[in-house]
Amino acid sequence: MNTLKTTMLLAALTALFLALGFTLGGRAGAMIALLIAVGMNFFTYWNADKIVLKMHNAREVDDASAPEFVGIVRDLARRAKLPMPRVYLVDEPHPNAFATGRDPQHAAVAATTGLVQMLDREEIAAVMAHELGHVRNRDTLIMTMVATIAGAISMLANFSLFFRGGRGAGIAGLLAVLVAPFAAMIVQMAISRTREYGADRASAEISGNPRALASALNKLAQGAQRIPNPVAQRMPAASQLYIVPGLSRGDSLFSTHPDTGNRIAELERMANEMGAPAVQSARAPAWPAAPRPAARASVPRTGGRSRPARSRSALDPHRD
Repeated sequence: MNTLKTTMLLAALTALFLALGFTLGGRAGAMIALLIAVGMNFFTYWNADKIVLKMHNAREVDDASAPEFVGIVRDLARRAKLPMPRVYLVDEPHPNAFATGRDPQHAAVAATTGLVQMLDREEIAAVMAHELGHVRNRDTLIMTMVATIAGAISMLANFSLFFRGGRGAGIAGLLAVLVAPFAAMIVQMAISRTREYGADRASAEISGNPRALASALNKLAQGAQRIPNPVAQRMPAASQLYIVPGLSRGDSLFSTHPDTGNRIAELERMANEMGAPAVQSARAPAWPAAPRPAARASVPRTGGRSRPARSRSALDPHRD
């Protein structure tokens, strides 16, 4: 169903581009706008992982620096029959995760230290299975295609508005120039929401524990609203990268993610179908945390800053 919906939305976006192109720019104008948009997004597609990881200051981890976390990802990748992705941690208290890379052979998955500290082992596994679901579903490729067509629509509309002054097609043309980019953005957001549902389903299939993802989403959504995301604040467009947005708008036309409550309800439905066990209200961490002095900061950071001690996940890479 999600694949069919994505296909229909992509077809609608393409039809919108073709209609606007031939109305305002003719065949030549449409082709020029499309070629420029393809060039811009081709560069983004091939360099997306480097761009995204650098803007988060992500650090790659391995079996020596974060053995439990990397082990979880390796086990999930094996279950999903995917190549082992590169694994990163982002030293930020904001709890979130994302996947990037142009294909499964060049994929990377990342989580913030805030997420690792907030969730237990099963929840972390469910979240990383969601990110591997994006990799398996090739959502980076799909969203690049969507961004290419939407970008071409906006570019064509700008060309017509500024170089022709809205003339040539009359009032109908002017309305098309103003409405088409807005409509393209709505379709783009709808496709993004559809891909999140697809990754949630993939997580349930890969991890076999949809209720763990539901529990994680509930915690992450609350934590993401309490703790600011510095990257999303600087670049709001980055919000669509994450498993939960910084601030949810529900299932509105302008949200990049479905409403968290609706996602949890869908996961509960999957759990009932699979006969998955109920999630305990308070589970012990997978590994007991080592004793620490109370005054020591929970996540050491560069730059001389420190944070108050807080409850720690057994997977916290900074624990002793």
